Formats: sequence, C-alpha cells, structure tokens
Amino acid sequence: MKCQITNICPLAIVTHTALSSSLVRRKTMSKIQVSARMKIRDNMLEGFKQQANECIKQVKEKDSGTLQYDWFLNEHKNMCEIRETYENSEALLAHVTNLREPLRVLFEKYATDHTVTIYGEPSAELLKNAKARGVDITIYSFLEGI
Repeated sequence: MKCQITNICPLAIVTHTALSSSLVRRKTMSKIQVSARMKIRDNMLEGFKQQANECIKQVKEKDSGTLQYDWFLNEHKNMCEIRETYENSEALLAHVTNLREPLRVLFEKYATDHTVTIYGEPSAELLKNAKARGVDITIYSFLEGI
C-alpha cells in the first residue's frame, strides 16, 4: 500500500493504534510470571522427575489459565527451576489448588529449599495465600518492556 503525504495512510493509523494499545497494556500487566526454584534431595532425581511429570500432567488436564509451565534442571541435576506464566493472579491461585496434592508429594519426598519469584502485580488474595503456605517470595513489579 502506497501512502501520499497529503493523504492519511490507513496502515499507519492501524500500526499507531496497535502500538498505543500495546503500550497501555504493558504498563498495566495482568499476566503473572513465576520462577520457582528448588533443590532436589540427594539420590532422589528419578523420583523427582516422575513427580515433575505428574505435575505437568495435572496442569494439562486441569489448568485453563496456565500459559507456560516449563521445568529445567541445572548441569549438576541437583537444582530445578520452573518457568511459569499465568493469565492473571486468579489463574495462579487455581493452579495452586489444582496441584495441591502433587506438589505436597514433591516437597515432602523429592525437593527442598523452595523459593518463588513473581514478576507482575499479584493480587492481595494471591499474596495472602502464599503467606499462609509459608512460601518464600520475591516480587518484581513491571517497569517497562516491549
């Protein structure tokens, strides 16, 4: 599409509108991103992996607002980090409810030293829930991005 200086270019208006909407959305980020870290108990790697598979299975079956749920092991296979993204705080609360039993087993038998970093603006209810469960949380509020 070719635009002349004397005419308004429809593509330019659409692009400008889309960029403006994107900037407005990014300043008020509703998605919640999480990085959960844990230490794998000595000699428990295989059981840990099986329990991780169970957690992932439960997420696929029960969670509707989970956008990302990826598990990573460090090079020594003694630490795990889970990268998670949720539509909003309510989706993360639903996830916690859905995985209550598999996560209980994970931390009772296979993992320890659990820490959570939240990126975004968690709701008061989400923070209250985390505090009640004794989860060690660090929160980073959104500043700016693309």
